[in-house]
Amino acid sequence: MNALFRFLASPAGRVVRVVAGIVLIAVGLFLVQGVGGWILAIIGLVPLGAGLFDRCVFAPLFGLPFVGPNLRRAVEE
Repeated sequence: MNALFRFLASPAGRVVRVVAGIVLIAVGLFLVQGVGGWILAIIGLVPLGAGLFDRCVFAPLFGLPFVGPNLRRAVEE
């Protein structure tokens, strides 16, 4: 599990989260119609914001720090 969080805290992981957020927002706004599209676009804000602000939303569920620099230190140990 540390390998997953090590990747998510890395610069590449942050880029993947930002891109995933942008894709979810675009799909929600342009491909899915109605309320479902808006919900998908709003959900896309989570990985986008997490990647931009260097946070890992799922890390606390596994007892790891939420903030990127602290997470990187935790998974290196």
